[in-house]
Amino acid sequence: MKKLSLVLLPVVILAVALGLFRFLKATKPEQPPPKVQERVWRVAVEAVNPQSLAPELVLYGAVETPELLTLAASATAWVEQVRVRDGDRVAEQALLLQLDPRDFQPRIAQAQAEIDDLDAQIESENNRHQTDIMALEEERQLLELASQGVVRQQRLKTQKVGAEQALDEAKQQQAQQALAVSNREMSIADHPSRLRALQAKLASATAKLEQLELEYQRARLQAPYAAVIADVKVTAGDQVSRGDPLVTLYATASLEVRARIPAPHQEEIIAALNAGETLAATAKVAGIEVPLRLVRLAGQAAASGIDGYFAVQDHGELLRPGQLLRVRLERHPQPDIVAVPMAAVYGGERVYELMTDAEAVTRMQGVAIEMLGTRLGPDGQERALVRSPELSAGDQVVVTHMPNAVEGLRVEVVE
Repeated sequence: MKKLSLVLLPVVILAVALGLFRFLKATKPEQPPPKVQERVWRVAVEAVNPQSLAPELVLYGAVETPELLTLAASATAWVEQVRVRDGDRVAEQALLLQLDPRDFQPRIAQAQAEIDDLDAQIESENNRHQTDIMALEEERQLLELASQGVVRQQRLKTQKVGAEQALDEAKQQQAQQALAVSNREMSIADHPSRLRALQAKLASATAKLEQLELEYQRARLQAPYAAVIADVKVTAGDQVSRGDPLVTLYATASLEVRARIPAPHQEEIIAALNAGETLAATAKVAGIEVPLRLVRLAGQAAASGIDGYFAVQDHGELLRPGQLLRVRLERHPQPDIVAVPMAAVYGGERVYELMTDAEAVTRMQGVAIEMLGTRLGPDGQERALVRSPELSAGDQVVVTHMPNAVEGLRVEVVE
């Protein structure tokens, strides 16, 4: 009997526990099913205002100058002093660099001495010529006397009162005097040739002196105009040779910006330039708007586009050659354009406007757009210029960028 009780007791306990579990389960309170509530996204909106606006083409260019001037050494010399450094602004005629005058003055003095010597030779030649002219007349008179002496000796010999030797001496004297006259006449005839030779030497020496004096003047390097020093290649104490570059500078008025115009906009820009239109642009440097103007296109184009050259209208002192700029080129105004924040555009082809469904719930509705470009707004922020026949004045466009933006998304407008 005890053994039977030990076997039945666990079974009874298990049955009681199972009954208690079923009772508790049957009497537990009922939970209402959870309600699924649609999430509402808070967004900001802007009212659509179609108007005529000029899209801006964003370009990237570099500052260049076609007038980068390099001043070189006029002769072999030592650098005496350097008065400027890279980046200095200098006024017109400001002293930049001085070569040692002692490398120029001895050669100038030597050339001047050569000129003085030639002047003296020319003066001597002119005096000699005047002397020859006066002496020729006397030589001719002496020749006439010698000729008369020969005639007289011949007459005396014919009369057999003169000696043969006296006649020979008279003829010899006549021949010598004739030779003297001939030499004097030749000297007078050669005077123009001798004078031209001396004058040619004088001209050569004068040109040499002028060249040396010009080299000496250029030993004192001065700024030809108000400029910015781009590079100083020497220092005091250096020895330089003729033609060695010393200082490089440029005028701020010669600066221009070279930027690549993409191929899709190339024909539009070329047509505008050919029509004589003014194509304005801007670039921001150190927080200041630098006005530019497209003045010409490069002589060669590439597959990616063509380079345009922009003249700097103002604030050229802010620019440096080689400086990279973001240029905003203003294009033709176009009608029915809507300016929206960049955050309002999705994929460059869609914006979302507000719509109210049948249950008076505000939702997002996608609108296909044509992206025409960008433009800086009055607040200085870049705005996208779009156009769509589905956008009308007064429509509300969502300007809060949402990564999960989809058609029909429920939203709530906030300021």
